[in-house]
Amino acid sequence: MDTAKTYYCQNCGAVMEFDASSQNLKCPSCGNEIEIKHDESKVIEHKLTRNAINSIKAEEKQSTSMECEGCGALVEVDATSTATECPYCGSNYVLAKKQMDALIPDGVVPFKINKVQTGEIYHNWIKGRWLAPNTLKSLYQADKVQGIYIPFWTFDADVNASYRAMGGKDYTVTYKDDDGETHTEIKTRWYPTSGHVHNFFDDVLIKASNKLKPNLLNSLVYNTQNISSYSPDYMSGYCAEIYTVDLEDAHKDAINKMQNEMRHLCERDVLRRYDRVNGLTMNANYDRETYKHILVPVYSSAYYYKGKEYHILINGQSGVISGEYPKSAFKIAAIVIVIIVIIILAMYYINS
Repeated sequence: MDTAKTYYCQNCGAVMEFDASSQNLKCPSCGNEIEIKHDESKVIEHKLTRNAINSIKAEEKQSTSMECEGCGALVEVDATSTATECPYCGSNYVLAKKQMDALIPDGVVPFKINKVQTGEIYHNWIKGRWLAPNTLKSLYQADKVQGIYIPFWTFDADVNASYRAMGGKDYTVTYKDDDGETHTEIKTRWYPTSGHVHNFFDDVLIKASNKLKPNLLNSLVYNTQNISSYSPDYMSGYCAEIYTVDLEDAHKDAINKMQNEMRHLCERDVLRRYDRVNGLTMNANYDRETYKHILVPVYSSAYYYKGKEYHILINGQSGVISGEYPKSAFKIAAIVIVIIVIIILAMYYINS
């Protein structure tokens, strides 16, 4: 059975939580703080081997039983969660044994934005959505915002690519039509070309969970250059997920990302000498491939408007927000009317 680790304050006995402002464990009752130790040597880049790809697979179990140390309750917990709150006594705890049984992350990007700040971030964001109904400003509910650590894979690779392509050089042709008017036309001469490009990819981020909406999560960018070594202390007071995307599948996605970037670099290399590029073929070799398993912070919330659910994600490191919102039919109609009036006035002045 999975056990939970609860952090009690030595001064007053209250449950301590990770504090985004101080980056320490902090007691919400008396303010007592405990420093979270960072060990840079534990942030390891693992060599990407066939054995790792074949063996690191997501578990298929749907739920697991755990015992709360706060009140002794037996609770069924989502198999992809590693931190949660007891529904009986409210204790925040970390499923430490489950973390060990699954895969201990190599690092964590801690929350830098606290929950109070998310309200201001949302209201500033919704003010900028001028097509949104005015009533959305009052729909934000702080108690429905959930701080979650989302698992990601990161991949490094040293990539060399050779390419062949057709490079085009533009030239101008001047001619006269049947009425004697002079025209110019741009034409292109094509030449075979080839070359070589190199790039080192550092921390290509690939989602290790598909629970949150991909279109929203993909727009949140994280800085992973100075991540903290993993400690379950960062999970206290927050939710967390175990990875559900296999290393092999994540590696394929990373290769696709890198291939697209290498192709772009090859095209840019051609365009240094030519005006256009066409028919590019590329052969890329990947060397010194490594991977890490990390956790990144997200605030997730949702609200209902006229019976439809809309989702919001806030980057817990930078505060960048990505969200869905309805469009006001009244505001859209008003814009259309204004455009029509402008067109009518413009035509009037042109014809007058």
